[in-house]
Amino acid sequence: MGLLYNPMAFTAQDVKTLREQTGCGMMDCKKVLQEADGDLAKAAELLREKGLAAANKKAGRIASEGMVFAMADEDSGIGAVVEVNSETDFVAKNESFQQFVKDLAEVIIREDPADVDALLAAKLGEGTVQDELQEKILVIGENLKIRRFARFCGKNCAYVHGGGTHGVLVLFDASDEVAKKPEFATVSKDIAMHITVFNPPYISREDVPADVVEKEKEILKAQAMQDEKNKGKPEAIIEKMVAGRVNKFFEENCLLDQKFVRDDKITVGQYLAQAEKDLGGPIKVLQFARFEKGEGLEKKSDDFAAEVAGMIK
Repeated sequence: MGLLYNPMAFTAQDVKTLREQTGCGMMDCKKVLQEADGDLAKAAELLREKGLAAANKKAGRIASEGMVFAMADEDSGIGAVVEVNSETDFVAKNESFQQFVKDLAEVIIREDPADVDALLAAKLGEGTVQDELQEKILVIGENLKIRRFARFCGKNCAYVHGGGTHGVLVLFDASDEVAKKPEFATVSKDIAMHITVFNPPYISREDVPADVVEKEKEILKAQAMQDEKNKGKPEAIIEKMVAGRVNKFFEENCLLDQKFVRDDKITVGQYLAQAEKDLGGPIKVLQFARFEKGEGLEKKSDDFAAEVAGMIK
């Protein structure tokens, strides 16, 4: 049985050094040191090249786990929220992966990339985001994907829930005097938390497209007319019932009309109105981005019986 590496070309300390430099497995380090005839720099480059090949092989595998991270930079007034997916939830607990996601948020704030492709080409460390992503794929051994991000400039509140299961970035319109008050931080965080929980599609009734409202009215009217209890009722009564149900639609789908997460006796709009009085100036929600880890993605389905059968074969 042949040796895994030529002891004359490199030492166990070389393997240890390469492993510490790259974070790769010991067997991978031994193999590339053998190929590089003990040259550490060349071996590291070989690992990088093999990482690119490994990444291509992993690219087709489902990545719907991972984490979301949001941050707001007070000095620049810019905030960012980003989602990076992995194949397993275990990776989300990896400190190196977590730091990579946080670094991405900083790059987004600094570089203002137009899209994910532009983000991948942005500078990170000694190379690009794409280079760092490939390194992470090599070390972690899973398919990793930068899925989406949002970036707002102004008075932002960033909120991360559940260690990265959800991330919310909210952009507010408020005066500098109001925004610098400690109470504003509390109000903005409350709104971000509410958005995390209730996921409103719209901020206000005015933001709901007219065609969406009309379609909802059609559906509600059809439902009301099919209800046996409404047989023979005048059209005006039916219309009034539909109007009431449309209001219910607004209450469920518009941020300002939703029952406030901390006090369901008031709406978010009423909470903000009170905050405006307390802080001495207008506070408006201009826009927000709410990312939920793996939202809408195909989930990996593991058939344990099939896996065991495959191992036996």
